[in-house]
Amino acid sequence: MAAPALKDTLFNTDRFRHLARELSRIEKRFDSKRFLALSLRDFKTLTLTQRLHRMTESLHASLPGAETGYRKTLLTLRALAPSLGRGFCTLVLPDYVARHGSARPEDFDISMDALKFFTPFGSSEFAVREFIRRDQPRALAIMKTWSLDADEHVRRLSCEGCRPRLPWSFHLDALIANPDPVAPILETLRADPSLYVRKSVANHLNDITKTHPAWVLDRLAGWPLDNAHTAWIAKQALRTLIKKGDRRALAVIGAGEKPRVRVANFRVEPRTVKLGERVRFSLALTSTAKKPQRLVVDYAMRYVKKAGRTTRKVFKLKTLTLAPGETIELARTQRMQNFTTRTHYAGRHEIEILANGEPLARDGFMLELPR
Repeated sequence: MAAPALKDTLFNTDRFRHLARELSRIEKRFDSKRFLALSLRDFKTLTLTQRLHRMTESLHASLPGAETGYRKTLLTLRALAPSLGRGFCTLVLPDYVARHGSARPEDFDISMDALKFFTPFGSSEFAVREFIRRDQPRALAIMKTWSLDADEHVRRLSCEGCRPRLPWSFHLDALIANPDPVAPILETLRADPSLYVRKSVANHLNDITKTHPAWVLDRLAGWPLDNAHTAWIAKQALRTLIKKGDRRALAVIGAGEKPRVRVANFRVEPRTVKLGERVRFSLALTSTAKKPQRLVVDYAMRYVKKAGRTTRKVFKLKTLTLAPGETIELARTQRMQNFTTRTHYAGRHEIEILANGEPLARDGFMLELPR
């Protein structure tokens, strides 16, 4: 039996009925029947995001005075927030603020404060972007104060909300072009004690490396990398550059020198793989250096595309320090299956072994598709 769709797990009709019950308890004039009638129309056909926006607009249409009483509506939603738990449904609260508050410059500050309040219940990272797009200097000035907040959810919001390439959201083109305005936030959070926050900082910096790698590397050069939290952020932030073999990025994690190694017994098995089966490679890596060396060992899969050309994707294998003359055995198995983000095509696929960005060995296998 197939697993239920994500939208039916995260945002099913029970979520809407639960919200209607809780809101009726808080606001006696709330028209729960109208809310459910509007919300559940053609419900099965709606995507996850469409269900979220449907809930938002049905709330707006069913709350008394919502058209003219934005600030009063915010007070009602603040009272509702604790009763919704922490599931996907809670995103309706910041979504309401984004859709009905971002166009009200007179309520800019009160809307931003509402997003700060809602984010521990369900992240406001998507909603705050509407305010950044409307007035970037004003929004970032407020978010800078959030980066100093005692609550890790608020600190994370200060960084995650202004990521230039946040997944599932629109790009912030002005910050892609010039990341300088977010620098004060990143500086404040560069050694944050919360892993939740540090992941956001690393992902934000990784976003920036895609257009301004030197900007990130120059900034990290001035950070205290002897601090364990900062060093962790730097390593994660540079992951895309490290996969590309960028020498400055590799040097930050102590692997900037050309590898002195010898590869033996590199095998790719089986030589012919059918879609859905697994391919395995193995090798022995021996140091030829006279001193210990830090190595980032990756492998690149060259996938055959529809037109017959190949594209290269790099995967992490192992980061290690290899002593002089030391040998290490490495192996990896990978299943060749289709995903929503990747479709496989028949032909010769190749596997390339890399150390500190340098190619060491290469071999391949034939992929066969079912007829």
